Amino acid sequence: MNFRLKTSSYVADRLKQLQSSTNLTPNILARIGVSLSLKQDSIPTPPSSEAGGLEFNRNTLTGEHDYLYRALIAQHAQREVSDDEFFPNLFNAHLERGIRLLSGEYQHAGNYDKFILNLLRQS
Repeated sequence: MNFRLKTSSYVADRLKQLQSSTNLTPNILARIGVSLSLKQDSIPTPPSSEAGGLEFNRNTLTGEHDYLYRALIAQHAQREVSDDEFFPNLFNAHLERGIRLLSGEYQHAGNYDKFILNLLRQS
């Protein structure tokens, strides 16, 4: 069982940019990103492992809602997901796609207030 997740350098850069623009911590931004990814119909492609990303502890990202995230990802995949497959593989795939979506949302909104309002309208 793996409890560490390494992001791509792209995700690390976007999380740092979003954090400086929104004052939201990377773990909160990651959770929002995963949520956005789960709204997409397709299964995301797991990112290739590369150097330069951030490293997260599983508990930092999923916290007390670990079972909920696993259930949501399994439901999205429409099949049973083993614990090893869930974290870090599928979680990281959703994180990668979700941060791309989240970054696009922020760029489209242009400021924090519009960004939050746009995210709330999507829920």
